[in-house]
Amino acid sequence: MMFQFKNTPIHFETFGKGPAKVLLHGFLESSNMWNPLIPEFSKKNTLITMDFPGHGKSGVIAEIHTMELMAEVVQELLQQLKISSATFIGHSMGGYVALAYAEMFSEKVEKLILLNSTPEADSEERRENRNRALKVIRQNPQAYISMAIGNLFAESSRERFDKRIAILKKEAFAFPVEGVTAAIKGMRDRKDRSAVLKNFTKPKNAILAKEDPILPVWDTKRIFDQCDASVKIIEGGHMSMIENEETVAEYLHLIG
Repeated sequence: MMFQFKNTPIHFETFGKGPAKVLLHGFLESSNMWNPLIPEFSKKNTLITMDFPGHGKSGVIAEIHTMELMAEVVQELLQQLKISSATFIGHSMGGYVALAYAEMFSEKVEKLILLNSTPEADSEERRENRNRALKVIRQNPQAYISMAIGNLFAESSRERFDKRIAILKKEAFAFPVEGVTAAIKGMRDRKDRSAVLKNFTKPKNAILAKEDPILPVWDTKRIFDQCDASVKIIEGGHMSMIENEETVAEYLHLIG
């Protein structure tokens, strides 16, 4: 299904009935990443998935897709669906958007679950890496996308999940380059929301992975501990929904 945000088509789907859960995917992903959860979780919940602007089947809105802009897209969708509050589950960039949403619409968030994500802003080194990525992608977008997706997986996982990685790459190759660069700029420029998470008084949980090549697990855990969030550490890399699907599903069931 599609709705319009600022004259731009945004793709979304809904499944099941019950308490609302909004599932927000990460960078170079689409709402398809949540497909393994849909059959079981939709039995007792209303699940809402969407493709962020410039990803999946959604169009590009602006030169920079800020976390705030994407949170506004989420809010417009929930308004159209007449959903007043929900649990938010965000993977990586989806977690950044969930935190922006929690800052802007805190009364509408029942629970926050951040998967392979962080409330911190980019470090200077990370910002420079994103600037370099913007230069590379202009020259050879497929090479950048291929490298970036492979690097999300733990080294020990890459051979085992080579077919899944190939599927992810094929899907991302179809994303508009402007959408990919808009997301990179938005992540680069996002602000630190550690205080937002710390001040969020309802349930807040994080799922982190031991071999995450993007977010060093113990440094990231320390940040969540400082924000009084419950943390579960599992095996795998940054793509926990693929690398450790059963454990993620089990923990999401547990924390609701």
